[in-house]
Amino acid sequence: MRIRHFRHRAACLVAIAAVGISGGCGGAPERDPGPVSGAAAAADPPPDAAAEAAAEKAALAAYSGYLTASGTASRRGDPRHPELTRFLADPLLTRVRLAIREAKEHGAMRTGKLVSDPTVTSVDLAAEPPTAEIQDCLDATGWRLVYARDRKPVPGSRGGRWLSTATATRYPDGRWRISAGQTHQDQPC
Repeated sequence: MRIRHFRHRAACLVAIAAVGISGGCGGAPERDPGPVSGAAAAADPPPDAAAEAAAEKAALAAYSGYLTASGTASRRGDPRHPELTRFLADPLLTRVRLAIREAKEHGAMRTGKLVSDPTVTSVDLAAEPPTAEIQDCLDATGWRLVYARDRKPVPGSRGGRWLSTATATRYPDGRWRISAGQTHQDQPC
């Protein structure tokens, strides 16, 4: 029963770690400077487009930071790794910490590399708080859950390529953090 339970946890760990590289920052939306005329109007994007582009960039930086921080924390078996709070927020932060702690308690750790190529699918700066939705095809074929003592793979912890989605949220301090994420193992990519 314990092995079956651990296999289920291993599958969850793969999913959580796969959803979950750089810093994330974001400021308040830019203020509308007013109408622009002539050549300047043709060269500068509209303020809304510029704010959206900045939000996309900040959200992707937060997502990349999340993958790096969770990867480092998983390899070290450290659910309190300080970079986690820099790039993640609850409820995802708690899920990631729990998965890392459970792997450590069972003598497991992560090795290898997670390959990511995310895109922002939508940005909602009018939402309270502002959010950005991210879609990724995570390649976890080289990202393994292994026993720490002998580096043998944990049964049921296969890697693969799956669709992954995440939500980046801009918090009152202006920073973007990943607050939700899910790996869709039923949707290979």
